[in-house]
Amino acid sequence: MNFYSVLKELCLCPSVSGREQKIREKISAIVSPFCDEMRTDALGNLIAVKKGVGGGKRVMLAAHMDEIGFMVTFIEDSGMLRVATVGGISFTAAAFGEVVSENGVRGTIIPEEKVKPADFKADSFYIDIGAKSKKQAEAKVRIGDFFVLTPHVQKLAGGRVCGRPLDDRIGCAVLLDIAERLRDKALDGDVYYVFSVQEEVGCRGAMTAAFAIKPDIAICLDVTATGDTLGASPMACRLGDGAAVKIKDASVICNEEIVRGLCETAQENKIKYQKEILLFGGTDTSSMQLAGAGAAVGAVSIPTRYIHSGNEMCDLSDAQSCAALVSEYVKKIG
Repeated sequence: MNFYSVLKELCLCPSVSGREQKIREKISAIVSPFCDEMRTDALGNLIAVKKGVGGGKRVMLAAHMDEIGFMVTFIEDSGMLRVATVGGISFTAAAFGEVVSENGVRGTIIPEEKVKPADFKADSFYIDIGAKSKKQAEAKVRIGDFFVLTPHVQKLAGGRVCGRPLDDRIGCAVLLDIAERLRDKALDGDVYYVFSVQEEVGCRGAMTAAFAIKPDIAICLDVTATGDTLGASPMACRLGDGAAVKIKDASVICNEEIVRGLCETAQENKIKYQKEILLFGGTDTSSMQLAGAGAAVGAVSIPTRYIHSGNEMCDLSDAQSCAALVSEYVKKIG
């Protein structure tokens, strides 16, 4: 598959947490040739399975389909829309951005007059869709509708891309790439490609999927922060330095054997990699670790600048390194 084309297709499909149907349909069509069976569970996770030839470890690879956004909570008489957040919104980054609803209604998200950036919060923001009255707004938008910052993807210099929501559509694209790489490989154990829901609101989907699958090994594919921007806190991860093998973040300490195995696999196959220690945040890694009787977990992250802003940035070579590393690791343990 053409990685950039797939990434762009996934990014341009607005699917906020709890409304992942459209992106799930796109991913289903792409992953179908690479798996033996596919299902959607009660929460909405897409689970594609490559069957093993017998008796090996059950491996779960997960990337989340959802993105952060806004939910309409009230419509003012003026036609302005009050909103609540869905996931971790930076209103400094979102202010004055163009937004689009799940039904294609466009507008802009605006802070109230005289509210200073230091005081930005959800109840001081509204969405202006251009409506002249509440009645006109209600003809286009309902309470409970979702909006997201307008999705877009653009190639930059040096093999890099910017846009949104790279978190975590680039992880989904990497997982699809892995599925294609493993399509014709005979592995002992089953491999479960899980495209999870509602990660941005509490890592919910991956936990229920892991509870049902009961994996022996689970690996998460998500973005991570970097230390290579001006004024950034010290961090070893940099764009262009390869796949980031997670050691820990604020929610998880990864399995030592998996961390070592991933690093050794990268060295054996001359795949660029770096080590990730994230002092804040978390991913589906922690929820898979604690589901049911638990699992040995690891994570391979795509270094990303400006996460949860209107313009996230990744290096496509890092994404390719992630896909190559996880593919080789799965073949090695399988």
